[in-house]
Amino acid sequence: MANTIKTQVGIIGGGPSGLMLSQLLDLKGIDSVVLERKSRDYVLSRIRAGVLEQGFTDLMREAGVGERMDREGEIHEGVCISDNGVLHRIDLEKLTGGDTVMVYGQTELTRDLYEARDARNGKVIHEAEDVQPHDITTDAPYLTYTKDGEEYRVDCDFIIGADGFHGVSRKSIPESEIREYEKVYPFGWLGILSETKPVHDELIYARSERGFALCSLRSRVLSRYYVQVPLEDTVEDWSDERFWDELKARLPEDVAARLETGPSIEKSIAPLRSFVCEPMRYGNLFLAGDAAHIVPPTGAKGLNSAASDIYYLYHAMVAYYAEGDASGLDSYSETALRRVWKAQRFSWWMTSMLHQFPNEDPFDQRLQEIELEYFLSSEAARTSLAENYVGLPF
Repeated sequence: MANTIKTQVGIIGGGPSGLMLSQLLDLKGIDSVVLERKSRDYVLSRIRAGVLEQGFTDLMREAGVGERMDREGEIHEGVCISDNGVLHRIDLEKLTGGDTVMVYGQTELTRDLYEARDARNGKVIHEAEDVQPHDITTDAPYLTYTKDGEEYRVDCDFIIGADGFHGVSRKSIPESEIREYEKVYPFGWLGILSETKPVHDELIYARSERGFALCSLRSRVLSRYYVQVPLEDTVEDWSDERFWDELKARLPEDVAARLETGPSIEKSIAPLRSFVCEPMRYGNLFLAGDAAHIVPPTGAKGLNSAASDIYYLYHAMVAYYAEGDASGLDSYSETALRRVWKAQRFSWWMTSMLHQFPNEDPFDQRLQEIELEYFLSSEAARTSLAENYVGLPF
C-alpha cells in the first residue's frame, strides 16, 4: 500500500520553475508538493544562464526572494555586439525607456528559492524516482513515485510538469494530442567558466569569420565564455590554451588584449536547438519551461521563458482557488505560447545573424552580413532588439 500525500498542486521538477511556482502559491495559501529526481546538491551544481529579464526580477521580488539578487546581481543597461572586430554598444535602457537586465547566476537564484522554501517548511522531495502522472484527464489526477524503496502517491487537483526536456511530463501526453516543432542547428557552443575578471562590464556577442563567440560573466571575479564549435567536436578536443587562443581570435583586438585567462573550472559543449510543444496543457497536466519549449542560448531566453509560464500559471491558480475562476487555466496554453513563440523568433533571429553556418551559399551569407549592417545602422532595429532582450511584458 503506497503512502498517500494530499495537496492542491503537484509539481514535477525542483529547478527554478518548480520552486518559484511552489513559493508563489504558498504565499497565497495554496499547498503544493515538489518532486525532484536528483539531489539538492546536484540541482545546485548545474551551471546555467544568468541574464534575467525585467519581468523575472520582478517575479523574484514578488516571491519574496529578491533581496540577495538585488544586493549582489549586476544591472546591465546595455549589451555589445562585435562585427568582425568592431564593437557596437546597444543602449538597452535608453532604447526601452528605462528597462534593463540583471546578471545573476541561475545557481544563486535556485539557492535563494530553496532557502525560501525551507523557511516556510515547503514540501520539496528530492531523489524521488520513477515519478509518473496518472488520470490526468480526470478531476482527480495523482502522481506516484518511489523513494528509499518505498512507494508514494500524491493526490492533487493539478499537475505541473516543470521537469525539463527529457522529463516524464510531456511524455505522459499521447502523441496524437500534441504537435512538436523543432529546429536543430548545425553547431554547438563550447563554454567555460573561469575564476577570472570579466573582459567587459557588459556582455559581448561577437560575429567573426571564424565563428560566433560570447563574453559573459557571473560576477566580478567569475567569467563565462563561449565559442561556436562543430557538432562533432568534444570537450577533449579543446585544451584551455586552445580555447583562449580561439576566443581572442574572434574578438576585437583591444578586447582580446585585455582578456584575462586562467584554468577553466567547468567546460562543456551544448548543442543548439529550438523546440516547442503545443498545446502546453492536457487535461489537468500543465507543462512549463523546458518541458514545453527550448531556445538556443543566443538571446538568453530559456530561463526567462520559463518564468513567464510560471507567471501565467501562478495568476491562473490564484484566480481559481480564490474566486473559482478557471478562465486563466483554460487560456494558459494559448497565452503562454504567444509569448513563447515571440521568444523563439528572437532567439532564432539572433542565432541566424551572428553564427557561421556550414555549407551556407554565398547569397545567404551576404544577406546575413547585410542584416547585421542594417541592424547596427538603424535605431528602429536596435530598439526592436532592446525591447526583446530586456523581455516582452508578461
